[in-house]
Amino acid sequence: MHGIKRGPAAIVFNVIAYIVILAITVLCLLPFMLIISGSLTDNASIAVDGYHFIPKVFSLEAYTTIFMFPETVLQAYKVTTVNTLVGTLLGLFFMSMAGYVLSRKDFKYRNTISFLIYFTTIFGGGLVPWYMMMTSVLKVKDSYAALCWPGLMAPFLIILMRTFITSSLPDEVVESAKIDGAGSFRTYWSIVLPIVKPGLATVGLFVALNYWNDWFLSSMFITTPSKYELQFYLYNMLSSYEALNFMLSSGVTIITNPPSESIKLAMAIIATGPVLLFYPFIQRYFVAGITVGAVKG
Repeated sequence: MHGIKRGPAAIVFNVIAYIVILAITVLCLLPFMLIISGSLTDNASIAVDGYHFIPKVFSLEAYTTIFMFPETVLQAYKVTTVNTLVGTLLGLFFMSMAGYVLSRKDFKYRNTISFLIYFTTIFGGGLVPWYMMMTSVLKVKDSYAALCWPGLMAPFLIILMRTFITSSLPDEVVESAKIDGAGSFRTYWSIVLPIVKPGLATVGLFVALNYWNDWFLSSMFITTPSKYELQFYLYNMLSSYEALNFMLSSGVTIITNPPSESIKLAMAIIATGPVLLFYPFIQRYFVAGITVGAVKG
């Protein structure tokens, strides 16, 4: 079978479309290239010459400074990685179950519970009652549970998961599973989860990014430095160097001159690098997930 012949107008359109997409791609990559270059540039060069895509004075001082105590950085990486993996898996499990229950038309109170979940996205109890609940009721202060617990159930993601399941799972499939003798959990585990893999990848990406980028929970509940997450550890380090710079500007004599500008960019590379390496493996599921329900019928 011969392919469909394209006319001159279609060829011109494709050429223009590829050029536009290429230009947008380059524009998206330029800031990241500038960050990489800046992190490999001597701090004095940045102060004098500004930022360039190619380092004028190559230097690894920023990375050397961050990894001056490698065991603490690796410990922060370990805490963040384990917390992200455990929190994402548990969060997907709980939110997908909640989404499945709320998607069932035979569940009598699904609309009421859906409204209560949605209501919490509009009105919250406030930071102080939440802090008191976490520390006084749940008693998770200065524990790994304080880093994992709050992100397990996100109202918006529960509603999103329910939408994925409603769009992807016909009622006839669930009914046939019941006829075959499958219980509710067996239906959820063996039928629902395989069907909604794109939805799981989409929700999982949101949950994982939320855990990976979190620093607020460490600042609120963690007092032991060995339990700091990576983002909060880097934030503390940056605050320390900003304090040193303030001392320099005030005329106080200190031994070293901290690489304040290049270290910020190096921290960005260290914090975002694993996410950039992980994203391509789930990209196809993510793209499929965000388009579920866009075309139906």
